[in-house]
Amino acid sequence: MNVENAKAQMRKGTLEYCILLILDKKDAYASDIINQLKENRLIVVEGTLYPLLTRQKNAGLLSYRWEESTQGPPRKYYTITEIGRAYLKEMDRGWSELVDTINSIKANK
Repeated sequence: MNVENAKAQMRKGTLEYCILLILDKKDAYASDIINQLKENRLIVVEGTLYPLLTRQKNAGLLSYRWEESTQGPPRKYYTITEIGRAYLKEMDRGWSELVDTINSIKANK
């Protein structure tokens, strides 16, 4: 069994949650989201991020707006919606429960 593959699958499973956590702090351009993820050692490429952002937007979790850029074409900035914030609260609860469960299992070695 490949440990690196298993770790990659765990990271993929948390990506949607991480995107909402980032956008809950402030609106962001896709490249900003990728940079924040990379800064936290969660490596993501645009080909992975954009479909997730589109899926979250279509689910009503995010919205976006276009802003002019001094360095090229207009940029699409993503914003978490009220529905997205409610969803994020549920994900926070689910994450806490999952961490507690894993820590409990680890403690009972």
